[in-house]
Order: sequence, then C-alpha cells, then structure tokens
Amino acid sequence: MTQNATTAMRAAPHATPKERAALGKEARRRSPRSGHAAYKPSPDRPDPLTILEAQSAARVPELVPIRYGRMMESPFRFYRGAAAIMASDLAGSPTSGVTAQLCGDAHLLNFRLLASPERQLMFDINDFDETLPGPWEWDVKRLSASLVIAARANDFDDAVRARIVTSAVRSYREAMIRFAGMGNLDVWYAKIDQALLESLAPGRLHKRGQKRLAQAMAKARTRDSLKAFGKLTTMVDGRPRIAPDPPLLMPAGDLLPDIERSALERQFRSLVERYGRTLPSDRRTLLEDYRLADVARKVVGVGSVGTRCWIFLLLGRDDQDPLFLQAKEADTSVLAEHVGASQYRNQGERVVSGQRLMQATSDIFLGWERVDGIDGKQRDFYVRQLRDWKGIAVPEEMLPEGMEAFGQLCGVTLARAHARSGDRIAIAAYLGKGDPFDRALATFAESYADQNEHDHQALVDAVHAGRLPAEELPAA
Repeated sequence: MTQNATTAMRAAPHATPKERAALGKEARRRSPRSGHAAYKPSPDRPDPLTILEAQSAARVPELVPIRYGRMMESPFRFYRGAAAIMASDLAGSPTSGVTAQLCGDAHLLNFRLLASPERQLMFDINDFDETLPGPWEWDVKRLSASLVIAARANDFDDAVRARIVTSAVRSYREAMIRFAGMGNLDVWYAKIDQALLESLAPGRLHKRGQKRLAQAMAKARTRDSLKAFGKLTTMVDGRPRIAPDPPLLMPAGDLLPDIERSALERQFRSLVERYGRTLPSDRRTLLEDYRLADVARKVVGVGSVGTRCWIFLLLGRDDQDPLFLQAKEADTSVLAEHVGASQYRNQGERVVSGQRLMQATSDIFLGWERVDGIDGKQRDFYVRQLRDWKGIAVPEEMLPEGMEAFGQLCGVTLARAHARSGDRIAIAAYLGKGDPFDRALATFAESYADQNEHDHQALVDAVHAGRLPAEELPAA
C-alpha cells in the first residue's frame, strides 16, 4: 500500500526520538523508497493547457499573452509556470505520509541569495506563492526535475544529469539526517550565509566557479532600493516618479482615467497603512517614517505573470532616501486542491506564514493585506521589499560541476526548511543512510522532464493553432 497526500502520518505530541524514527521506518515499509522512481501520466490526466487557462481566467487579461509567450521560450521556462500542472501530476503519487511546510514551487531558480535583517548575505528559498503543508517529497521532486530540465538545456548527457540529481537528493537526505540529530533551537538557527558559502566553494568548485560565486555575491549586494531607484524612476516636475516601460511597468496614473486614478491612489495609501499593522511594532514604526510617492503595476517572473503586482515608491528622509515595496496578489495555492485548504483565511497571510516558517530569516517588511478592488472584488496581497540583495543563478552558464554544487546547496537548504516544520526524525528514518531514494528520484526526474517537454510542445502548438494568445517580451 502507498501513502498519498490525504493519509498523513503523525507521531503523538512530544513523542520520543525513538518513536518518531519508528514512524519513519514504518512509512518506508508501507511506501518503499524505490517506488518514487515511477512516473506515468494517469489515463485521465487533466489537459495541462486547461489547467493554465483556468489560472489565466482570474488574471489581468492583457498580461496573459505575456505569460504564454514566456512559457513558450523553452521547456525550462514552461516548467517555471507549470507548478499547478505538476501538483496535479503528483497528487496520489507515493509518499511517506509525513508532511512538512512546502514551498510548493521548489525549482532551482527559486533558491537564491538574499539579505538578512542583520545585513548578511544568505542563501535560501525565495518564492512562497504556493506554500502549504503537504508531502515533503513533492518539493524534492520539483527540485529534481528542474535540475534535469536545466541540464538538458545545457546538453549534459544522461550520466551527468543522473549525477547532478542524485547528488542534490543525497545532499537533502544527509542534511535531514544531521538535522534529526540536532536540538530544536539548533535546527531553527541553522542557516547558509556568505561565510559558509565561501568555505564550501573550494571543495566543490574549480577556480572559475569560485570566481563566478564571488562575482554573484558582490553583485547581489548592489541590488537594493537605491539601485532600483536609479533604474526605475525619472524626475517629473522636480519629483521622482516611476518611469513607464509598457506593458511591463505601468504607473498607476497611466492605467486608469483620472477619476479612477485618484480612488486607486487613496486605496494604495490605505493598503500601505493597513498592511503595516501586520508588521512587528518596531518595523511598523520604521514604515511610518516613509511616505508614498508613486505606484506602478509590474510584470514579474513567469508563472506569476498576469497576477496583480504593484510596486510602491516610498520616500523617507528626503527624495534621495527611497524604499521600494512590492505588493503581489496571493491566490489559492495550486496545492490546495490536492492537500486541503489553508488554515489562513487571507491568502497573503498564508504566503507570509509559510515564508517565515521555511526561511532562516525573512524580509523586515514582509506582511499582508486584503484589498477591495475598484472592480468590486476582494483580493489578498503579500508585501515585501522589491529588491534586497537578491542574486539569482544563471543555469545556462553552469558547467556540470557548477550545477552539481548548486543542486547540493539547494538540497541542504530545502532540508533545513522542511526540518523546521516537519518531523525531521521521521523523514530522516524514512530516507535512511542508503541511496534508494536518491536513485529513484533521478529516474523520476528524467521521466517528468519528458512529460514537461510534451506539455511545452502542446503549448507551442496551441499558440500556433490560435487556441492561446502569446506575446514574447523580455523578462522583467
């Protein structure tokens, strides 16, 4: 018998380590690790394009063609926008029955450099739009498949791809075993910072890779509100305003007639004020020292294109003291249909709570709010800084050893995130010291990469046939 997402197993409250380990070993008997290798589309598999169209129905209509255009570009770009498709495919697949807080979209580009509140450079998960509790294996499978898809794009051969995936999954497994032996506070305080990255690099990267890592960390430190201020704004009548770059960046004043614009601006000021109530009191005080100067709609990412995303230009001490915040629409997680609804009534709060639980440290301005739109519809948003030392990997430039090292880093990071919320001792006991799970996921990832290529081609064919509209624009 296999466990699925609806049959979660839990140890009794405050169970002993021995009892929790026994739960993991029992789960291994019920759902063998080798069973995770299998992927075969269900005979009644939903049409992947229908899933995408259902998502698009709730999005800004004029932006939907940009989403499809970006997803058409490559199988990897398609994969970035296909979290809902993969969630549907994973539903009912073998699991241990042990759950954790999931990222929900743990592909390799959602692991990146970030700033901690103490102004340290960290490596962590970045995107939590789909976060919900669920089978921890789903995140590991999404990461594994993303590595194969990226490696195929670089023309890495079968053996290299298998090594990259097994290395990443082994890194997850071995990290989880280490976390299982640690105390609760030690797990909570665990992090991957710049010092750790620099100490690990010589053993995993050749000189070229070490140089690229150093460059990436240096570049990440320049990506802040000041840099965004110089790039995204212009002076209008002596005052800084967000410069239009249609359709990717549209000031609020350019989107609506004057009468609606004034109402929208009042709404945004109210949103910033009310969202501030979800911040700790010290950060609320900091936010209150800024004033709202301008608002624009911004197109972001691949999978998120078409959702409502606004950026706020706030000014502090003077017009040269900027803060950029991003308010991003939060809809129901793509996992909810398969693992159950969120405990949070506000989807923005769901995102923020999941992010705080999974990240080692989170943005000091991370919060949420619900907004009554001018169209009469209520929408949930989460808010964070637009840029705060963010550095993203470029898989197209990676050599095999670089992608392998990056996959290992992602594996450790994901294990730490799962260990904070899931039963790390049960998960570690399920995984064990051997490599059956590692090898199984290498097989799964290849099979799912094949499926992703078929789905990508289906999108391309649908656009060419006129079923779906597409507009190709550069990434924001």
